[in-house]
Amino acid sequence: MKKGSTLFLKGVLVVLALGVLALCIFVWPSIIGHIDLGGYDPILIGMYVPAIPFFIALYQAYKLLNLIDGNNAFSQMSVKALKNIKYCGIAISLLYAAGMPLIFRVADKDDAPGAVLIGLVIVFASIVVAVFAAVLEKLIQSGLDIKQENDLTV
Repeated sequence: MKKGSTLFLKGVLVVLALGVLALCIFVWPSIIGHIDLGGYDPILIGMYVPAIPFFIALYQAYKLLNLIDGNNAFSQMSVKALKNIKYCGIAISLLYAAGMPLIFRVADKDDAPGAVLIGLVIVFASIVVAVFAAVLEKLIQSGLDIKQENDLTV
C-alpha cells in the first residue's frame, strides 16, 4: 500500500516526459523549416535548450517520489533532489526570460500578444516551481536537523 501511494504522481511525470519528448522529436522538427512561421523558427529551436533542465527536474522529482515510497523522505538525498529541482526551475525561467525580447519582437511584428503571454506564463510557472522546491528543501533540512539533534540527545 505504501509503495503505490505515489503511483499517480509517477504516472503524471512519465506522461509529461513523454509529451515533451514527443514535441521535441516529432512536432518541432516537422514544423521548423517546413512551414513559414514568420520569424518563430529561432524561438522553436530555442525551446530545445530549456528541455534539458526540464527533463533533469522530472528525473529528480521521480527520484524524490521513490525516496518517499522507500520511507526516506527526510534524507539528504531528498534535500539534494529538491535543490536540483530548484536550480532547474531557475534555469528554465532564466532561459525563457532571456528569449523574451525575441518573442516580444516577433509577436509585435505579427500582432500576436498571445506568444508573449505564453512565454511569461512559462517564466512565472518555473519561478513558482523553484520557490516551492526551495521551501520544501528548507522544510526537509529543518526536519533533518531536528532529527539529528534528537538522535544526539538519546
